[in-house]
Amino acid sequence: MTSRVARPAARIILLDPAERVLLFRFDPPDRPPFWCTPGGAVDPGESYEDAARRELLEETGFVAEPGPQMAQRIADFITIEGVPVTADERYFRIRTPAGTDPEAIDTGGHTELERSVMRSWRWFDRAALAALEEPYFPEDLAEMF
Repeated sequence: MTSRVARPAARIILLDPAERVLLFRFDPPDRPPFWCTPGGAVDPGESYEDAARRELLEETGFVAEPGPQMAQRIADFITIEGVPVTADERYFRIRTPAGTDPEAIDTGGHTELERSVMRSWRWFDRAALAALEEPYFPEDLAEMF
């Protein structure tokens, strides 16, 4: 039996003014590509809300308040680094800040690992999400926005 590491994580359902959701495409070397919402692990001593705020800034360049938690999921998976985890994922709906261009995603805060596997992103409306041929997470994302 594989031992899993607990991984608290804040995930962001980022919506633009056209009600499209932002997803990053992950292209890891050891598995097929997939799409995922912005977000990531909660740092020690950090709240889920603080992690959502930090991850939003690091991954998109946007500064916005996360608002109330809208969902929670427990998910078992293997991280890009190859670590088996049980993730306690808390989801926050955030709208792009007023006056910002949603196409202007700033990836300057990405880590070296993120830069190597998260090379593209796209805004999806529900129809585009339904037509997506690659997997995306969370799998019930269309019901969350």
